[in-house]
Amino acid sequence: MATIIYGDQLANKLNLQIKSVVALLKAQGKRVPRLIVILVGNNPASLSYIKGKTKACENVGIDSEVMKFPSDVSEKNLLDAIKKLNQDDLVDGILVQLPLPNHLDKATVINAINPNKDVDGFHPLNIGKMYSNQNTFIPCTPLGIIEIIKSVNYSLAGKKAVVVGRSQLVGLPISYLLTKANATVTLCHSKTVDLVKQVQAADVVIAAAGAPELVKGAWIKPGAFVIDVGINRISNGRLIGDVEFDVAKQFAKYITPVPKGVGPLTIHALLSNTVKAYNLKEN
Repeated sequence: MATIIYGDQLANKLNLQIKSVVALLKAQGKRVPRLIVILVGNNPASLSYIKGKTKACENVGIDSEVMKFPSDVSEKNLLDAIKKLNQDDLVDGILVQLPLPNHLDKATVINAINPNKDVDGFHPLNIGKMYSNQNTFIPCTPLGIIEIIKSVNYSLAGKKAVVVGRSQLVGLPISYLLTKANATVTLCHSKTVDLVKQVQAADVVIAAAGAPELVKGAWIKPGAFVIDVGINRISNGRLIGDVEFDVAKQFAKYITPVPKGVGPLTIHALLSNTVKAYNLKEN
């Protein structure tokens, strides 16, 4: 039976360190880090995610604000708002909540953010720096996954890791970070031949395809480390991951649940990146 790694408990522990850093800034009479979250429209999932982010900021003492725009906002108006935030010395981090309405080009909007304030780690300059092994902002979910692995002192060196899903937000960057930690990585996707065989051979499985229970529990190699990034709402309103959790936990050594798994660590990484952006400017 697997050890279940509850991300909310781990994030609470890690966030105490950030809270101490912010408290020290206040005690020294300095301003605290400030994060601006841009929301376009009223997507229910986005509203839920933003609520979690702003609450986490409040808990550690980071100043945060949500800038709301109607779903039909023009791209020019949105870019003008980002430009003003880029020029505001009291703003350390800028986050654009995705997805955006179809009439807005995601790449154009993300590229408009000052790379030094890109706490999501999505700007091409920061992505390039990451792949060049330079100091930069790492995308939040991959950074959170690494924190989960570190929390149990698990060595990735020489391990076979399988990442299911090749998104630019999770699959591709976590593949790089695993490789950097000396794992041998196979990146699987919708065109992969014999996904079952790939997963069965894996010491580490990162499921990030956005497909409910795509990875069957019986595929899991005994003793494997399973991290489920998927968040899928099924017909009865229940949230499930990309892994068949109840069966997989019978085989895995470590496994993350959905919910209360990767999500809280993603938010922790956002807080960490915001403090990092603050330090870039203030030090």
